[in-house]
Amino acid sequence: MKAWTGRIASAAAALSAALLAGAPATAAKPYPERPVTLVVGYAAGGATDIVARLMAKSLSESLGQTFVVENKTGANSNIGAEIVARAAPDGYTLYVGSIANTINRTLYSQLNYDFVKDFAPVGMIATIPNILVVNPKVPVKTVQEYIAYAKANPGKLTCASSGSGSSIHLSCELFKMRTGTDILHVPYRGSGPAVADLLGGQVDSMFDNLPSSLPHVQAGKLRPIGVTSPKRLPATPDVPTLAESGLDGFDVESWFGLVAPKGTPQPVIDRLNKALNDALASPALQASYKQGGFYLPAQPNTPATFTTKIASEIDKWGAVVKSANLKAN
Repeated sequence: MKAWTGRIASAAAALSAALLAGAPATAAKPYPERPVTLVVGYAAGGATDIVARLMAKSLSESLGQTFVVENKTGANSNIGAEIVARAAPDGYTLYVGSIANTINRTLYSQLNYDFVKDFAPVGMIATIPNILVVNPKVPVKTVQEYIAYAKANPGKLTCASSGSGSSIHLSCELFKMRTGTDILHVPYRGSGPAVADLLGGQVDSMFDNLPSSLPHVQAGKLRPIGVTSPKRLPATPDVPTLAESGLDGFDVESWFGLVAPKGTPQPVIDRLNKALNDALASPALQASYKQGGFYLPAQPNTPATFTTKIASEIDKWGAVVKSANLKAN
């Protein structure tokens, strides 16, 4: 009886082994298998949020999974960056970085993350210039009139920003250095709430990212008096550059890019980079960029070229922060 039982067990084991050997191996599912979160460090309505949502829509369509934007505001986007730096390096929590993160590296004496060491660059998303806009109640129509008004009212003219250390803030600081004016900086938790107060007259002016102010400029609710780009913009052809207005070499370009926590597998980084560049090449996204005032990043747009861009921006804005003796903490 025992021998018979043993033969049955042996036969069953052999049959199981044969079935397993003959069964095809289950293929690993390609990334992403579940929804992906894009963390934005600013409030909804600002340029970073707008471009993140445009890219999230395109990535969702091309990769077949939902890409969801989450706004984690505070400390000029540092709160959001810190959250992603501590996230699992699996490609499911990504950060929409910007020029602000390269400025913050010098501006803040203490940060709970390192934008170079804690992240793996994926690729650039867009670039934009800034535009100097004023509430229509402010009695200025040109940059030179703005300078004269600031000098006649030292410390009273206010300049809003999306947060201390943002390109919007640094544009204002650079302007003050170049013109010898005393303008009061008023930081917010993103362009959205800053523009809302600018429209309401609680603040006077702002060197805003073009996309968040453009609809209000087109509606006549904000008065544009200068752009920070080297050339005039197709979206606002009648608005002169600051260089044309007497500030030679005044050039500030904001940018946005996608980064992942350090340690994210290279195949995931490569797949995201390809999907990102495919999105940038699509007529639909290009039309949305044109309408919103965004510009396509230069090609080739690779993790390596984005890494180089980050390093150069840290050097550039570090010099400005030190020259202006700025500190956020």
